[in-house]
Amino acid sequence: MATKAVYISDVPNLDQVPETAASFSLYATRLPISVDVSKSVDNSPKFTVIGHRGHGMNILHSTDRRMKAFKENSILSFNNAANHPIDYIEFDVQVTKDDVAIIFHDDFILSQEHGSVVEKRVTDLTMKEFFAYGPQREVSMEGKALARKVNGTVVGWQVESDDHSCTLQEAFEKVNTRLGFNIELKFDDHRVYEQDHLIHALQVVLKVVSEHANDRPIIFSSFQPDAALLMKKLQQTYPVYFLTNGGTEVYEDVRRNSLDEARKLAVEGGLDGIVSEVKGIFGNPSAAREIKEANLGLLTYGKLNNIPETVHVQQLMGVDGVIVDLVEEIARAVEETKKTKGYGNGEVKSEETEKGLIELSFLLNLISKVIQH
Repeated sequence: MATKAVYISDVPNLDQVPETAASFSLYATRLPISVDVSKSVDNSPKFTVIGHRGHGMNILHSTDRRMKAFKENSILSFNNAANHPIDYIEFDVQVTKDDVAIIFHDDFILSQEHGSVVEKRVTDLTMKEFFAYGPQREVSMEGKALARKVNGTVVGWQVESDDHSCTLQEAFEKVNTRLGFNIELKFDDHRVYEQDHLIHALQVVLKVVSEHANDRPIIFSSFQPDAALLMKKLQQTYPVYFLTNGGTEVYEDVRRNSLDEARKLAVEGGLDGIVSEVKGIFGNPSAAREIKEANLGLLTYGKLNNIPETVHVQQLMGVDGVIVDLVEEIARAVEETKKTKGYGNGEVKSEETEKGLIELSFLLNLISKVIQH
């Protein structure tokens, strides 16, 4: 992939990218399926592309139509993502009051009713109550109007192609079987959870996966350190990754505050890898190298992953894959890189490697300036 100029003035508004940018110990009933996202079928390095919340998260205040083309975390979004050469879709799973694993990102669900905003915690709702929001399965039915907070302001959740919410089981039943699932185990950052509560919620999710996953590749991930550790103890079939902001934000739980802490947690807890905010990787490349040296997988997420050049840098750095919003553009750019550089087929020649190192040095320097800006 030929590198292109990235202007620092363009980067702060990363929700607008130019159009040209290119076995469960409790439930196991069959032999474990080993999934290594860093290897392709022929055992050569593979760079994995994962669709964020399906075809991309919704950024309702963006003027970029691609950021609100399909309702995030919906069957519609998932299957549209499958139209592009990606490997996985990522989505958020929570457990309702009556023990149903549903797919929804926010901790609270907002609705505009009778001129006022009503806010309820998702996990305090039953499945029936949850499904009363947004588009309904029956065309003749009208759900409560969904809303979302954007920079403190409540706005209507308007997208070009809307869809009703779904359960985890429905995703297994209705989403293109070629796609792997990166299941984020979603918990509130501002709540302290008892271990029994975490185990119960994880068991609900595991039961669905055990009964419906079949041969579909699965990755579990969570920002909640104890949830990630418990999921690894509860099952050994699927890899578990720890999600971290990589030091870009500060939390009371020190395990969440740096890549070094994330690596320590993953190694000591027997986890399989780390998913970091991409700025954390660019801000601390040596930590990324240490993660790989610890035989941990490394994925990234964040708005910078919507720019082909920053994704290309991560390929050069040895990152295993990226979670992206602009699924079509980034998938296409990664495919072009594979064709021109030979990534993923074990045919990278020495002169290409040397050129790649030069590109990496230049681009890392550029990106560090972007982050500082």
